[in-house]
Amino acid sequence: MSRGAGVVVVGNGMAGSRFVSELRARDTATPVTVFGAETQRPYNRVLLSNVLAGVTRPDHISLVDAAWYASHGVDARLGVEVTRVDRAGRTVHASDGTVTPYATLVLATGSTAFIPPMPGLRGGLPEGALVFRTLDDCRRITELAAAARRAVVVGGGLLGIEAARGLAGRGLDVTVLHLAGHLMERQLDPAAGRVLARTLAALGIGTRLQADVTALRTEGGAVTGVELARPGGGTEVVGADLVILSCGVRPEVSLARDAGLAIGRAVIVDDELRSVTDPSVRAIGECSEHRDEVYGLVAPAWEQAGVLAGLLAGTDPAARFTGARQITRLKAAGIELASMGETHFGDDDEDVEVVRFTDAARGTYKKAVIREGRLIGAILLGETSAAGTLTRLYDHAAPLPAERLGLLFPGMGRAAEAESPVRMPDAATVCQCNNVSKGEIRACWQAGARTAAGVARETRAGTGCGGCRGTVEGILAWLDGQDSADVA
Repeated sequence: MSRGAGVVVVGNGMAGSRFVSELRARDTATPVTVFGAETQRPYNRVLLSNVLAGVTRPDHISLVDAAWYASHGVDARLGVEVTRVDRAGRTVHASDGTVTPYATLVLATGSTAFIPPMPGLRGGLPEGALVFRTLDDCRRITELAAAARRAVVVGGGLLGIEAARGLAGRGLDVTVLHLAGHLMERQLDPAAGRVLARTLAALGIGTRLQADVTALRTEGGAVTGVELARPGGGTEVVGADLVILSCGVRPEVSLARDAGLAIGRAVIVDDELRSVTDPSVRAIGECSEHRDEVYGLVAPAWEQAGVLAGLLAGTDPAARFTGARQITRLKAAGIELASMGETHFGDDDEDVEVVRFTDAARGTYKKAVIREGRLIGAILLGETSAAGTLTRLYDHAAPLPAERLGLLFPGMGRAAEAESPVRMPDAATVCQCNNVSKGEIRACWQAGARTAAGVARETRAGTGCGGCRGTVEGILAWLDGQDSADVA
C-alpha cells in the first residue's frame, strides 16, 4: 500500500474500529485516520441492553482503551463527522473544517434507527420518546426511566426485546407493541414467538401483537401515550411517559449516495469489499451490500474487517469475502436465545425434517430444521447449551448423527460429542464472532492464559455476543483437569 495519503476510515463503531485494529496488527507504517461521530471510544453495541438493565457498566463494554490510538499511531477524530467525500480529489471534508486526503477510503457508517412518519413524530422526537441505538441513547433512556412509571416499546424485534428487558429490570411497567403476529418474526417461528411472549410476561413485560401504531400522543411537548388503530375502526391509547421506538434500522448511506457511489439497500461492494463504482472506496459492516445481502450482525462485520485488513496490508492478497451465515444471539437478563438459518419450516413441509421440543411453562423451545442430512435452521430459546454444537453443524453444513435428539440435548446421543471439550476437534470454531478455534484456545492455555478473561485478551473470544463464554470456560476446565491428571 502507498505510504502517502494512507487509509481514512469513516465510522468508528464495531466494524470500523475492528478494521483499524486488524489493519494495525498487520501494518504499522501506513497512516490511518478514523472519524467517529460519537465522542466516546468504540464500544460493544451488542451489550447495550445489559447497560440499560444496570447489570453492566458503560466502561466495561469499551473495545479499546484510551491510550490505544496514540500507542498505535492512529489519528482518531472522535466526535467529528465527515460531511462530504470528494472522490475526484480523494479527500474527505469534516465538520471541524478539516480536509483529509486518502489513498483508500473505508466506509463503516453503520445504520441509523428508523423513525416512522406519523403524527407526534414528524417534527422530531418529543420529550420522552427515544430510539435505542447508541450509548448516548442508553444514557438518556436511563435518565428518563428514573422518573418514569410506564414505558412502551414500539417494535418486538431483537432490539425492542432488549430494550424492554432493560427497562423492566429498572422496575418500569413495560408493554411491547408489535405489528406482526408474533415476536421476532424474522428469527422465530410462531410457536417460539409465543414462548418468548410468555417468558417476557414472567419478567413483567406485556405484549400486544398485531398492534398498528398510528400516532404518538403528546402534551406540552412530552409523550403521554401511543395511539393504536382498532381492528373494527377507531383508535385506542396506551398510556406511557416513556416510549422507545424500535422500528428497525436503515443503512447509513447518505454520504456514499452524495458521493455518487452505487447504492442498493447499502453501498454495493464486490468480494474485495470495493465499491463497484470506485475501487479506492471500500465499505464494510451494515452500510455495505454484498451479493444482495446486507449483514446486520457483528460476526459478518468483523469477518469483513479482517478480510479487508489483509488485503490492504498485503499480508493476505488472496483474501475474499464470499458471504456469511447469520446467527442471531439474544442475551438479556433472564432470556437466552439463539436462532440461525431457515427457522420457519413446519411439520407439514415435505422436503425437511423438523425436530422440536417445547416446555412453555419453563420458557423452553428448541427446534432443528434438517434437509438432506444437513442442519439448515435452528431455534434455541430458554436453554441454549446446544448452541455451540448446532452453530458448528450449521456453519459448516456438516453431516448430522442419526440420533437427532442429541442435537437439542447435549449429553444424549452422538451429537453430544461435538459439544464435549474432550471430543471437540481443535479445528472446531468456538467463538463465531471472532472465528476462534478450540486449538487457539488450547494454545493460549499452554502459553499461560488460564481464565476466560485471559483467553479473551489474546484471541478476543467471548468479546462479541458473549454466547461462547461457557464453552470457553468448559475447555479451560477440561485442560486444567488434564493437567492435574498428568501431574498426578
